[in-house]
Amino acid sequence: MSIQTRDEKLSLWLEEERAIRESLGAAGTMRLADVALLEPREFFEGIGRGDLPCPPIGELMDFTPLRWSPGEFVFQGTPDERHYNPLGSVHGGYAATLLDSCMGCAIHTRLKKGQGYTTLDLRISYVRALNHSVGPVRAEGKVIHIGRSTALAEGRLYDVDDRLYAIGSTTCMILNMDT
Repeated sequence: MSIQTRDEKLSLWLEEERAIRESLGAAGTMRLADVALLEPREFFEGIGRGDLPCPPIGELMDFTPLRWSPGEFVFQGTPDERHYNPLGSVHGGYAATLLDSCMGCAIHTRLKKGQGYTTLDLRISYVRALNHSVGPVRAEGKVIHIGRSTALAEGRLYDVDDRLYAIGSTTCMILNMDT
């Protein structure tokens, strides 16, 4: 087993993000009725291949979907001065947005065709401040429970050195999207 240096790991993270960004299509949205016709796997694979529009929030906040599997979702982003609050650090909303996104998308991967979700409750605990020198961070969401009407997930935001910046949990309401 080889041990990666920080620089090697950072290089791998940046290369993975670059490769994904190259495959993504233009930013845009879809009608709910069109999303409802797709299995979650088809939806996310379509975004990843660039066949479906990439949600505009990723462009606005500078984060990218990296990988997903049933019940899990990972985004990567690099906070910078555009995301600063008046105190000179990244606004807490940046971490909250990445965590809300990874947890919600993790839930979405486990839904059935024709189902959607909306966040009912979002809880974020901040561990340390983000700033422009942190470099890329990853938001990793995992489903804890899927019921008939609600779902629970948790997430963590960390850097290439596995330093934790925030954790989160969410409760989402599962919706039937009538087509």
